[in-house]
Amino acid sequence: MTLSLDYAALSDVGRVRRNNEDSAYAGPHLLLLADGMGGAAAGEVASAAAVQVIRRLDTSNIAGPDMMEALAGAVHRANEKLSELVEEDPEREGMGSTVTALLFDGEHLGLAHLGDSRAYRLRDGLLYQLSHDHTFVQSLVDEGRISKEEAFTHPHRNLILRVLDGRPDSDPDLEMLDVQAGDRLLLCSDGLPDYVSDQVIATSLADGTPDSVVVELITHALEAGSNDNITCIVADVVETAPASGDRPQLVGAAAELAQGGTGRGEPTIAVRGHGEGEGGGAGLDPEELRYAPRPPKRFLWLRRLAVLAVVLALIGGGGWFAYSWTQKQYYVGTDGDFVAIFKGVDQEFPGLTLSRVYEKQSLQVDKLPTYSRQQVEGTIQADDLAGARTIVTELQRTADECAAKATPKPTTKPTTSPSGKPAPTPPKTTPVAKSPSTTPSTPSNGANPDDCDGVR
Repeated sequence: MTLSLDYAALSDVGRVRRNNEDSAYAGPHLLLLADGMGGAAAGEVASAAAVQVIRRLDTSNIAGPDMMEALAGAVHRANEKLSELVEEDPEREGMGSTVTALLFDGEHLGLAHLGDSRAYRLRDGLLYQLSHDHTFVQSLVDEGRISKEEAFTHPHRNLILRVLDGRPDSDPDLEMLDVQAGDRLLLCSDGLPDYVSDQVIATSLADGTPDSVVVELITHALEAGSNDNITCIVADVVETAPASGDRPQLVGAAAELAQGGTGRGEPTIAVRGHGEGEGGGAGLDPEELRYAPRPPKRFLWLRRLAVLAVVLALIGGGGWFAYSWTQKQYYVGTDGDFVAIFKGVDQEFPGLTLSRVYEKQSLQVDKLPTYSRQQVEGTIQADDLAGARTIVTELQRTADECAAKATPKPTTKPTTSPSGKPAPTPPKTTPVAKSPSTTPSTPSNGANPDDCDGVR
């Protein structure tokens, strides 16, 4: 059995706003609602563009599982359209829109949803929410941190996390739903459920025609103090020919822009804004805070290249600074069999040499005692070039003293006194070697570095 939709759509600018950023479309095979955001006229442009693209699905040629692919493709095309609009006019940067669509083939419903507009179904007197809000508050409810009742009055209940905004990650929720005669469907912008409880919505949906119900729901929202645009689509699933006929209905910003309007109009009821006449301005508009701010998406590849260039510049600059620092350091080490002064640091990296021989000395390493030789072979760090030369001077002095000790002394005959007795030998003194005041340092075991052990 093939079913039909008997539908009605209505949009109201609300009691406070001067422009309508909601757009909606109702046809024989498609129910579609978009709630725009972004400031200035960008919100109405976004919602109208989304509706104008997705409304092309209102055809009898799409049925069954193909509805999911068709909905996904249409939402992605609408997303690309928003991206093009931003490219054409940079002042539209940051605009976006929710999308909630029900595609109908006479036997099933295909749902596509992105944002915080809602889709409901009333069946046998029970109201069921078909869509899942992409909001900060709903995430708290999902995590069990707050209740649904608390979410209804939460100060950040309007903070939306996912919207159609021209970015590549704007993927909608997709779902196939069953449908039966007697079902009543509702699509609405957040101007209704943010101020009217599900119980009141269910009571309104339980009686009346689609035309009377959309009027009643919007009236409830206005009386509850809604400060947002309010848009509703109500559709009955019927077995007979629909009383509304099969003529599509287009309301809200999409209709106004299609007629060449500006999308601006007077509020339904004039209301003095909070703070008017007392400082000349109202507080922050909740609509300006509707979804979490994200960085601009235009010229994304160029910004990424710029960030990469900055990172490389920082790395390169840091590397050059570090390399320059190493080339101001000096140490004493060995170059083959000789002592040498090196410029740089005694470290090696693949493909990079951080030190070189600055001055090669005539002092041979094997002329040094064991301790001094070990120090030189392990390298002796100096504060500067003058310090390195002082170290070499001390090493040379140590080597000279060891060489002097190793030179054999000539033997002499003992002298005799005039009396014929051997002359007294003067007391023998042992020369005391002075310890160097600079490196190489004294070994920790107390041995004198001038001891000439190990000299070759």
